[in-house]
Amino acid sequence: MPAARLVARCHWSAVVLAALLVFTGSARAEDGYALWMRYVPLPSALAAERSEQLQEIVAPDGTPTQRAAREELVRGLTGLLGHAPTLRTTIAGDSGLILGTPQTSSLIAPLQDELAELGNGGYLIRRMRRDGRDVILVAARQDIGVLYGAFHLLRMLQTGAPLDRLDVRESPRVALRVLDHWDNLDGYVERGYAGRSLWDWQSLPEWRDPRYTDYARANASIGINGAVLNNVNASAWSLAPDYLVKAAALADVLRPYGIRVYLSARFSAPIELGGLTTADPLDPGVQRWWQRKVDEIYSYIPDFGGFLVKANSEGQPGPQDYGRSHAEGANLLADALAPHGGVVMWRAFVYAHDVPADRTTQAYTEFKGLDGAFRRNVIVQAKNGPLDFQPREPFHPLFGAMPRTPLMMEFQITKEYLGFATHLVYLGPLYEEVLQSDTHARGPGSTVAQVIDGTLEGHALTGMAGVANIGNDRTWTGSHFDQANWYAFGRLAWNPHQSARDIAADWAAMTFSPDPAVVQPIVDMMMGSREAAVNYMTPLGLHHLMARGHHYGPGPWVDGGPRADWTSVYYHRADGSGIGFDRTASGSNAVAQYAPAVAARYGDINQVPEALLLWFHHVPWDHRMASGRPLWDELIARYAQGVRQVQAMQKTWATLNPVEPGLARLPLAIDPERHAQIAAYLNIQRREAQWWRDASVSYFQSISSRPLPAGESAPPHPLLYYQSLQFPSAPGDGR
Repeated sequence: MPAARLVARCHWSAVVLAALLVFTGSARAEDGYALWMRYVPLPSALAAERSEQLQEIVAPDGTPTQRAAREELVRGLTGLLGHAPTLRTTIAGDSGLILGTPQTSSLIAPLQDELAELGNGGYLIRRMRRDGRDVILVAARQDIGVLYGAFHLLRMLQTGAPLDRLDVRESPRVALRVLDHWDNLDGYVERGYAGRSLWDWQSLPEWRDPRYTDYARANASIGINGAVLNNVNASAWSLAPDYLVKAAALADVLRPYGIRVYLSARFSAPIELGGLTTADPLDPGVQRWWQRKVDEIYSYIPDFGGFLVKANSEGQPGPQDYGRSHAEGANLLADALAPHGGVVMWRAFVYAHDVPADRTTQAYTEFKGLDGAFRRNVIVQAKNGPLDFQPREPFHPLFGAMPRTPLMMEFQITKEYLGFATHLVYLGPLYEEVLQSDTHARGPGSTVAQVIDGTLEGHALTGMAGVANIGNDRTWTGSHFDQANWYAFGRLAWNPHQSARDIAADWAAMTFSPDPAVVQPIVDMMMGSREAAVNYMTPLGLHHLMARGHHYGPGPWVDGGPRADWTSVYYHRADGSGIGFDRTASGSNAVAQYAPAVAARYGDINQVPEALLLWFHHVPWDHRMASGRPLWDELIARYAQGVRQVQAMQKTWATLNPVEPGLARLPLAIDPERHAQIAAYLNIQRREAQWWRDASVSYFQSISSRPLPAGESAPPHPLLYYQSLQFPSAPGDGR
C-alpha cells in the first residue's frame, strides 16, 4: 500500500477509535441507488475538524457546470459534516474552499500557467495561505476540471484522507472515456443484467427523468466524458429525427457534467432511412446523404461526439458488402464529421461469414494492413483480447501492431461471460492485467496502457470504452458489487496506469465504510474474485466454454449449429491425448501476430504463462505442470480451487454481518439490507461455481477417460443430466 494511502488509513483508524464511545447503532438501510456517492456522516470528531476547514465555499455559479460543482459540494459536505456550508462569491472567514478557474477567481489567476499544463480536464487541489487566510483551492483551466476536482476532494473526505498537506495535480491520460450502452430503442439491453434501459425513449424529450442527472453525476465523479446511447447492433431509426430530438434532450442533461453524446450508426442507414439503393462508401450520393445527416445531427446536438460503428461482423452491414475496406467505410463517416469536430470509433470486432481456421486471428488480419489508411478523426476500437470478453484472454495483438493508427480499448463492464450480476467478480484485476501487458512494440516496456494513452506512438486521439452494465435496476448495475466495475472502469479510463487494488479500496470505503476493518476484507475478496471465476469456469487458458446463446452456465460439450466458432469444442479441442487450441507455428500460428519477443514466449510450452497455457497449446493430459502435477490433475484441482475461493468469500462476508450474534458491531457497519442481498448472491455464486466444476469435470473426464485425482469427489450427476439442463429465462439474450 502506498505511504500516502497508509497514512490516510491510519488517520481514519485513529478517528474511528475516538468515535467508538459516541457512535451507536447499525448503519442506515440502503438500496444501493447512491452508488459510491453516499456522503454519510463522518464520525463527530472528524466532522468537527473538517467543518472548521470547510466552513464556507467560494465558487461561481454562472454556468451549468459551475452550478453542478457547487451543488455537489453542498450535497456532499452537508451529508458528511451534518450541516450545509456557507456559500459565498468572495471569501469572508479565516478559512474556506475556493473553486474556480483563472477567469473566475483572482486567487486562482496566478496559477494560469500551471493549470494550462494540466490540460482542459485537469485540476489541482491545494492547501495554501492567501492574504493571511488558510484556504483550499480546487482550481482548473476549465469548469469541467473544477467539477472533477470537487469530486476528488469529496472522495478524499469520504475515505478519510488527511487534508493538512493537500497538493493534488491530476489530468486525464485518455481523451475519450466512454460508456457504450448496448440498449435497443424498445428498452431491451443486450447482455444487460440490471433490468431495462435507463433511457425511456417513449417519454423523451418531454420527461427528463432525474435519474439521468444522477447517472451524469456518477460518471463525472470518475471522469467518464462520453456515452454511446444505443446498441452497436444498431437500428437505423436511431438517426431519424424523431429519435434525434430525444437524444438531444439527453445531451442537454449530460452536458453540464462534461459528457458528450455519441450514437451507434448502422452502415446501411442511407438505404433504410434515405431511400437510396446502395450504402457504398465511394458512391457520391451516399457521401452526400451522410454529410446531410451529420449536419442534421449537429443542428440538434451542437456538441455531438460522433459515431460508434460495428460493421461486417455478426451479420451487420458494412463496407465489405460493396468490396470496400474498413478504412473506406470509416473514412466516409469521418469526412462528414470532421467539419464539426466529431470522431468515428470503428470497432475491430469482426469475423468472416466463412469460419476461419482460428477466429481469434481475423481482426488482426483485416486491420493490420490498413494501418495509416484511416482519417485523423478515426480511432479503431479493439476488445481487450482477440476473442470476446472471456474470463481471461491474452491482450489483443492489434495493440502495438498499428503504430500509425490510434487504437481505443474496449472492455466489457457487464459480465456476459462472468456470471452475470449474481457472481461477485471485480474486473479491476482483469483490466489491470491487460493494460500492463507488454506488447514489445518498441522494445520491452511498451505496455498496452501506453498504446491506449497515446504515449507509445504520440497519438493525441486516445480512448477507452466500456460496455455498460447499467440499467433501471435500483442498484443501477444489478448487484451492489457490480457497481465497482463501473467505478473501476472510469478510474482506469482516466489513468490506465493506476492500481486496481487502490481503486477497490477507495470504492469499498465510499460504498460501505472507510473503517479499515471493513475495507481490508472487502478488498481482499474483490482482488481474488476474478481469479476464482477463472478457476471454476475456464482454468489454465480454456475459453468459450459457456452454454450456447445466453452464455449462462457451463457448456463445454456445445457442438454443431450454424458456425463451428460458436461452439465450445471448437476452442478447447479436447481429445483422448490432450486439450487446448494449438496457436503455435505448428497450429493456427496466431502467435505470429504478436511482436517476436511475445510470440516466442507464448509459442513455447515451457515459457508460456500457465494461465494462458491452453489458449496457445494443445497439451497432453500428462504434461508436468509447475505444481508437479500432471495437467489432468492440475485442471481438476483448479476447478475445485475456484469453488473453495467462493466459499472463502462467503466466510469473509459473514464476518461483516452487522446483526450476526456474537460479532462485535463495527462503526459505520454495513446495513443489514445490503449485507443480506450480497450474502444471498454469494450463495448463488457458490452453488453455480460447484455446478461449473461438476459439469466441466464430468465432461472432460468423458473425453480423457482418466480417473479423478485422489481426494476429488465425483460429480453427483451423470453427464447427460448437466447436458439436459435448460434455462429459457436466462437474462441478456432475447426478450
